[in-house]
Amino acid sequence: MTLRSEQNGRGVSPTVHGAGVKTIPSAPLALVLGFGNVLLSDDGAGVKLTERLRRELGADAADFVDGGTLSFSLLPYLEATDSLLVIDAADLNRRAGAVALFEGTAMDGFLASTRRRSVHEVGLIDLLDMARLQGCLPPRRALLCIQPCRIDWSETLSTSVAEAMPEAARQAQVLLQRWALL
Repeated sequence: MTLRSEQNGRGVSPTVHGAGVKTIPSAPLALVLGFGNVLLSDDGAGVKLTERLRRELGADAADFVDGGTLSFSLLPYLEATDSLLVIDAADLNRRAGAVALFEGTAMDGFLASTRRRSVHEVGLIDLLDMARLQGCLPPRRALLCIQPCRIDWSETLSTSVAEAMPEAARQAQVLLQRWALL
């Protein structure tokens, strides 16, 4: 007889194996979604930080997804979680390498602001709106942003953004721990 959990839509459902023994449902993993284009220097900071978190925390700590510049095709990932951490380079109107964390309605407000947006931020806004319409917007959600220095053809982060990565990783880890998902 084996006990295991199987994914079922928004979470994990109990399954029966062997002599009628059920597994205990567990919470769905947090979704850590990195946005950006790694070929455009600091624009790829979200994807690179997501990869770093996967290495540091282990692949089983969360559902780490390279969202690249995708949007609507990521909806099934939102449907399967109740905790979403989006990581992206964004214009914070601050010094290069500045890190900011927006949670819940603060995330919604930041995305709705009139500041200049990246193409993938517009895609993220559309994705979240689609999740709202489908009734699957994760109740716990946050946006971790890093102010880019340059967005140009290069696979290397600028010095200021590269130096901000440890602090951004620390903030992401603290948030995930606070959500009690690690």
